[in-house]
Amino acid sequence: MLGLASLRRRAGLPCESPPMPIRRLPPETVNRIAAGEVVERPASAIKELVDNAIDAGATRIEVEAHGGGLTRILVADDGCGLSADELPVAIERHATSKLAPDADGLWDLLRIHTMGFRGEALPSIGSVARLTISSRAKGASDAHSILVEGGQVGDIAPAAFPGPHGARIEVRDLFYATPARLKFMKSERAEALAITEEIKRQAMANESVGFSLDIDGRRVLRLPPEHPGPQGRLARLSAVLGRDFQDNAIEIDQVRDGVRLSGFAGLPTYNRGNAAHQYLFVNGRPVRDRLLQGALRAAYADFLARDRHPTAALYVTLDTAEVDVNVHPAKAEVRFRDPALVRGLIVGALRHALAGAGHRASTTVAAQALDSIRAQQSPFPGYQPGPSPAGFSAWREGGWTPPTQRAMDLPGLSDVSARVEPSYGGELAEVVREAYANIAFEDRPTADYPSATAPFDPVDFPLGAARAQVHETYIVAQTRDGMVIVDQHAAHERLVYERMKGEMAGGGVSRQTLLLPEVVDLDPAEAERVVARADELASLGLVIESFGPGAVLVRETPALLGKTDAAALVRDIADDLAENGQALALKERLEEVCSTMACHGSVRAGRRLNGAEMNALLREMEATPHSGQCNHGRPTYVELKLADIEKLFGRR
Repeated sequence: MLGLASLRRRAGLPCESPPMPIRRLPPETVNRIAAGEVVERPASAIKELVDNAIDAGATRIEVEAHGGGLTRILVADDGCGLSADELPVAIERHATSKLAPDADGLWDLLRIHTMGFRGEALPSIGSVARLTISSRAKGASDAHSILVEGGQVGDIAPAAFPGPHGARIEVRDLFYATPARLKFMKSERAEALAITEEIKRQAMANESVGFSLDIDGRRVLRLPPEHPGPQGRLARLSAVLGRDFQDNAIEIDQVRDGVRLSGFAGLPTYNRGNAAHQYLFVNGRPVRDRLLQGALRAAYADFLARDRHPTAALYVTLDTAEVDVNVHPAKAEVRFRDPALVRGLIVGALRHALAGAGHRASTTVAAQALDSIRAQQSPFPGYQPGPSPAGFSAWREGGWTPPTQRAMDLPGLSDVSARVEPSYGGELAEVVREAYANIAFEDRPTADYPSATAPFDPVDFPLGAARAQVHETYIVAQTRDGMVIVDQHAAHERLVYERMKGEMAGGGVSRQTLLLPEVVDLDPAEAERVVARADELASLGLVIESFGPGAVLVRETPALLGKTDAAALVRDIADDLAENGQALALKERLEEVCSTMACHGSVRAGRRLNGAEMNALLREMEATPHSGQCNHGRPTYVELKLADIEKLFGRR
């Protein structure tokens, strides 16, 4: 049964018992409370230790973990190390070498140039685990160690140390001093995966530092140091994310108002089913930021379906006074002084880079096609390849045929084709040349196209020369070193869509005036955000104005949307502004309408095209940005290299 005090408390009445006096918590309890914020799981403990190693100038960092990091963690580095006098200070709360007072004695937290600065990691870990620090300072002859068990500090003692300088930090029995925390840990496998992911992020942020990771004695990562700069960074990203990312990545490097965005982003056709392959860094610090993730989504919104996500590793560099990294003890979140500037830079830089990629599609499209072909059954039903007495040479010399039928007996194989393929001369050459001449190749490397003085051969074009149409749906083209298969409907749909977007951007969006203006009730803060973007919305065809506190009046809507629910549209825009800082809902609806119109206005599957029409479509694809994928992110063409085709037939 509940006591009287409990009943009174549940009823909202004041408790008759005297209030508890205010007490000072003992240091051990304070450290354990802080450890709950800083050391959430083994991966976060490793993150803090790796941050310290990077701040110490390490060029190589070795990490070992056992039992998902709960049994044992070892982080060793070749940094500047700690002297015997510094060891006991390093495990005190809020003791750090990364902050110093200025000439006036003030401590500036707005200009943080290091990964760590709070001085909480080592004392927090030592309060909930058995922590051993062994180190030799740079230039010192002796090494020393110190032990901390559940907050109890031991004496400094001489220690063996393998390297000339650096530190070795060993953590055993993590959270043994707080058993309740152990109940909330995931499986050893899940914790090991979190550790691997954390080391990958640190490695991508610091390409000039070598990393190694062993889990339960098993080698997981070996990443040698790379040269600083874009090429070294791409090599590191390739080692972490796979070679496919390197082959399908676009370099980003843009500067706006003192903010620089660099890194690499994947082609739209190189996408994933979730956002786990999106990595964001601010001043070298791995972060998870909703603003940056929203900007990345907005940049690819026009190229991917809603259930697909781009891959990217983006690095934002700006003045430390323009970003606050002291938002959370884990330092995984940041806050920008001018978030609109950063978001606009990300969206603009990515869209510019994607436009520069032109018709390029990812290499994985061809690989998937080849894997699909290899997975099919043998072309001869019922036949399973087996050893031949004469070997493979008998096949090549015509000495072996499938047991069901001889090759020359297959119907139609020995007949003369009734179709005569036209050569690319005379009238057809003029048609193709005219189509090529009427296309404005902006931002395209001229080396990809034949010069006016060179002999004209369409196979020298990036997408080659059309040779046939299959099932009135697919165009087969020959290139200099392979072949291209084009989905004519998907390709033309993208071309029409890009043309419509250009017309919409150039002439603005036509509007339709509502016979009776509609009043939309919102939260006062939401209404204020929406009204503040009235000019931007008007350029998209939505005319609104303030209608008192917490209300918005809609006077005109985009004509492209036809009859639409204005109230629902405004509420969606308010949600987008609150989450992403930009009215994506209206843009996405307009683009969806344009996409639908382009789909209905494009060349349909089943329509027979002549040679000139097929070649004109190929040339326009080469000149149109983003033509490598349709409006839903699917590839519009598959390119097969001659070497790949030869492998299918055993020629290689």
